[in-house]
Amino acid sequence: MPETALRRVAVTGLGAVSSLGIGARAFTESLRAARSGISPIRSFDASGFDHTQAGEVHGFLPGEHLKRVTPDRWGRSSQFAAAAARLAVEDAGWDPKELSAARAGSAMGTTNGEARVFQQLTEQWLGTGPNGLDPRLVVQASADRIAAAVSTELRLRGEAQTFGTACAASNYAIGYGSDQIRTGTTDVMVVGGADAVNRATHAGFHRLGAIAPEMCRPFDKERAGIMTAEGGAALVLEAWDSAVARGARIYAEVLGYAITCDAKHPTQPDRNGIAECIRRAHRSAAVKPDEIDYICAHGTGTIANDSTEVAAVREVFGDEVPPVSSIKSMLGHTMGAASGFGALACCAALHEGFLPPTATVRTPDPALGSDLDCVAGEAREARPRIVENHGFAFGGNNAIVILGRPQ
Repeated sequence: MPETALRRVAVTGLGAVSSLGIGARAFTESLRAARSGISPIRSFDASGFDHTQAGEVHGFLPGEHLKRVTPDRWGRSSQFAAAAARLAVEDAGWDPKELSAARAGSAMGTTNGEARVFQQLTEQWLGTGPNGLDPRLVVQASADRIAAAVSTELRLRGEAQTFGTACAASNYAIGYGSDQIRTGTTDVMVVGGADAVNRATHAGFHRLGAIAPEMCRPFDKERAGIMTAEGGAALVLEAWDSAVARGARIYAEVLGYAITCDAKHPTQPDRNGIAECIRRAHRSAAVKPDEIDYICAHGTGTIANDSTEVAAVREVFGDEVPPVSSIKSMLGHTMGAASGFGALACCAALHEGFLPPTATVRTPDPALGSDLDCVAGEAREARPRIVENHGFAFGGNNAIVILGRPQ
């Protein structure tokens, strides 16, 4: 039997619930203005920590964005996911009733699922024992609720897949969603990721000595760690022919992706594993290194990540490294949503013609190479054609997505 031709995949909608703003427009404007979303922690008592800032989402009123998900029955991460998805679908111009009737599903990534809910349940258990657990919270705890919230909010009847591959999870979701469309399994996928700031995650990174005292400074000589953050990022992926037929605005095309696991160390990134993931992503997208115009880096602002990531990039690109920047300099590290926000930034860059900045760089680290262009300080007008979005995670999980300007 002849092989069925693979379909092209278009990105037609973007949704953001972030410390940089709610909605794709507000998010993009903040990137272009190099605004910071970092502020003193309000969501829990942080007085016992040395470092007490995070990228929290302020002013998010779930009732203003959600039409079917009842906020008090869902955790904060699920609320972020559902709201971002609703915003993305509206941005894509889909009629909710038509989308509900279409072959459509969801795929979302997360690191911690509903960690805030688990925090509350843990406190209840310690206080009164298992019989004191609030059953309404128990129902909210499962991580699969992240994608379920999206499908519930939009009444999607296809599969609802949640990826728990930590800080690379959104790119896993994007890759998986694009495969479903490319192979004809489904026609529309709402993909992305969500996580919420919580005491347990902040404490974990604090104990690792990985939280920056003042601000996250990726690629800077004085970089000292991450800023924990939260939010929900969503993209609407659909078959290219469908998008064209309905006259949709197409932000980008998903050209390919790759996933690898270093299988080496639980927290230390591996240069060889990352380099191999980059090569596989290029092969998947049928592009060469010199065709990549911009890299949206994982760029956490830790000594280990930035040096390893840049070394891996140099291994693949040689002396012709394209501009590399990190939006975590403004947004903070949104965990499972991180590469989802990276994908939003890449789509905005392709569609509007600019490069997102590494806003907090003061002195680029000379150890990373004097020729490294980290788009320091402010956004830059440009016309990238093909961009590369990085997502790396504890456990050695690597996921890279290649996006192209619509042709």
